[in-house]
Amino acid sequence: MSNRQVILIMTDTTRFDMLGCAGYPDMYTPNLDALARDGVRYDRAYTCQPVCGPARSAIFTGEYPHTTGGWTNCVSQYDDIKTVGQRLSAAGIHCGYVGKWHLDGGDYFGNGVCPPGWDPEYWYDMHNYLNELSDADRVRSRRTASMDADGGIPASLTFGRRVSDRALDFLERFGSEEYFLTVSYDEPHDPYLCPEPYASMYRDYTIAHRRNMDDDISRKPPHQQAWAAYFAQTGSRYVDAQTLAMYRCNSFIDGEIGRVVSKIRSVSPDALILFTSDHGDALGAHRISGKGPVAYDEVARIPLIISGGGAAGLVYPHPVSHIDLVPTILDSMGLDIPVTLPGKSLLSTAAGSSAPVNDAVYIEFGRYEIDHDGFGGFQPMRSIFDGRYKLTVNLLSTDELYDLYSDPDEMDNLISAPETAAVRDALHDRLLDHMNRTRDPFRGWYWERRPWRSDARPATWSYTGWTRQREPEPGEQRQYDYDTGLPMKAAARPKQTR
Repeated sequence: MSNRQVILIMTDTTRFDMLGCAGYPDMYTPNLDALARDGVRYDRAYTCQPVCGPARSAIFTGEYPHTTGGWTNCVSQYDDIKTVGQRLSAAGIHCGYVGKWHLDGGDYFGNGVCPPGWDPEYWYDMHNYLNELSDADRVRSRRTASMDADGGIPASLTFGRRVSDRALDFLERFGSEEYFLTVSYDEPHDPYLCPEPYASMYRDYTIAHRRNMDDDISRKPPHQQAWAAYFAQTGSRYVDAQTLAMYRCNSFIDGEIGRVVSKIRSVSPDALILFTSDHGDALGAHRISGKGPVAYDEVARIPLIISGGGAAGLVYPHPVSHIDLVPTILDSMGLDIPVTLPGKSLLSTAAGSSAPVNDAVYIEFGRYEIDHDGFGGFQPMRSIFDGRYKLTVNLLSTDELYDLYSDPDEMDNLISAPETAAVRDALHDRLLDHMNRTRDPFRGWYWERRPWRSDARPATWSYTGWTRQREPEPGEQRQYDYDTGLPMKAAARPKQTR
């Protein structure tokens, strides 16, 4: 089913369990719940990397952060990486982007400059937002305490309200045309600001104590133990206050999403609407908080809803990934999916198919942010999840294997368990193959030679002995083979030796 009116709505740091429709009725999210009733909710959706910039790099390019160059916050992508805006605008689709971007290599707020592929008239990132505020309001907008100060925070001062208003204007003007619109909120990310009545919500709410908040981390990787020690010293006493503030802002932004969806329904009733978030937050699970080099569900599993694809009220149970969003958007627009994109279109599932699209999804990590010395520093991680088992290889630490059927809280690390060794090794082989196929620049023998992998090949300088050039985009010239100077015949091939 082709649809040339597509809207992607996204938030920042909305966990998979922060929606009422996901089985958590204490979460006040009536608009997202209604969107799920009108479409398909994906119960096992995962980010490609659980930190803002790299997650968005995958969402908006359809390629993994290790491929785009955007593998840490505050770095820009490679010049030859195309965003979905560039692909669609080249096909004559009007593309608007309103909200947080975090892909230009600048600071957290961005640089305020519209990148290629998007309508400059509607470009509005957090840099533009701050430029609208007085110095006093800038500081006020970065303080959680402002929400509870005298007078509170008016909706008009929030980033979320201003993003919504700009999106509504775009829809009013172009809702009958072919278009792709992204509405990207920063909320419910800290500093947790929202107006009444949301600011008064959850004041008497008791946060459920999850079993994995008491995780015995003695069998967990050393970098997680260091993270837990830091959290115990600096943040554990704030986790309930942080969580409640996040819930309040989560309900606020649900209201803003409701405003946008209402306008979509009135001007583009047949549009395809996608909703997701970039990543989650541990919020005390496994004795840590925030996001970073872990693949736990609290951090890596995200909400995903697609409405307008033909099906309604369904829950899709199989693993899907942010890497699948660009192929889905291109497919909906009736455009070919370039061979360079590793993801799969979810359009058939949005129409009601329950067949698995992926046999596994992949999660990675490199660094939290190039600007920060902390947050664990360089912690390269590669993970694979097949719907039951999740294997995580932490290159500079120790590794993890969890059976989410018997251990949904991911507390029992089976990495050395003999009864799951065959499953572990098979997943490991698939993970290594994925790194090779996607030209992961960090690949090498050290990912294979783990202490638990008794049949690993010896460390060799040539490793696989293959070279893997990038396949050309449509219309691009085929790359030249280094050994012949002629156009390459096969992009992946054994490397010749002289």
